[in-house]
Amino acid sequence: MVAFDKPSGLLVAPDRWDKKRENLMGLIHTHPRYGHSVANVHRLDADTSGLLLCAKTKPALDFLSGQFQSKTVAKKYHAFVVILPAEQAMKVAAPIRDATGALPDAFTVDLALGEDERQPGRMRVFKGRGGKDCVTEFRTLERFRGPPGRPGYAFVECQPLTGRTHQLRIHLAAAGAPILNDPFYGDLAIELRLSDFKRRYKGRDEEKPLIARLALHASELTLKHPVTREPITLAAPLPHEFEVALKYLRKFASAGEARRS
Repeated sequence: MVAFDKPSGLLVAPDRWDKKRENLMGLIHTHPRYGHSVANVHRLDADTSGLLLCAKTKPALDFLSGQFQSKTVAKKYHAFVVILPAEQAMKVAAPIRDATGALPDAFTVDLALGEDERQPGRMRVFKGRGGKDCVTEFRTLERFRGPPGRPGYAFVECQPLTGRTHQLRIHLAAAGAPILNDPFYGDLAIELRLSDFKRRYKGRDEEKPLIARLALHASELTLKHPVTREPITLAAPLPHEFEVALKYLRKFASAGEARRS
């Protein structure tokens, strides 16, 4: 096996429309240390950063892929989400949000997903037939107050029990807490800026958002090693901009940590 910490914005595999666009597997296959014998076991969205697992041999690929197909791989992601007012949240969010509109310490989203026929490349919730079963467990790790009259934020741990396209992104949007900077299911007008929290902030004219990319990171995979058959956990550290955002939010906007288990 070999694992990579993929940066946000980099495709995993060649784009179906633009074959010349840079992608991780293309870089791996042309690298003298790896070559074409290395194959990716799973995928991540281009805008999602974090852990991507590859296999060096065909037997390893078969064994690892089998675990993903049988849903025995434990996956863990982390995300910054925007807590939308109840009137802006999707209607399916009602059973998830509490009376104050806050995310609970732990919650599960069980909503079938399928391709959105009206918007190619996107997914949507199916309440009847047509969608595929899709379940995600979430834990709200920390909550942060928003600027006056603006939405708040939360730092969330995500554990998908299935592996559908855009699963975490649309499940969080359905909970009324879309991922920060999600161009498909969120609100790009909402930016996380230090000046919104820190009094007498200087340099507003040249200020950049604390996080300017999709705020979703693949943090951990727990699975069985293809040779020893023993369980192992692989981890990718939080991106630097996530660490910086947490530092400033904890200092200037903390609303308390959720209960940890």
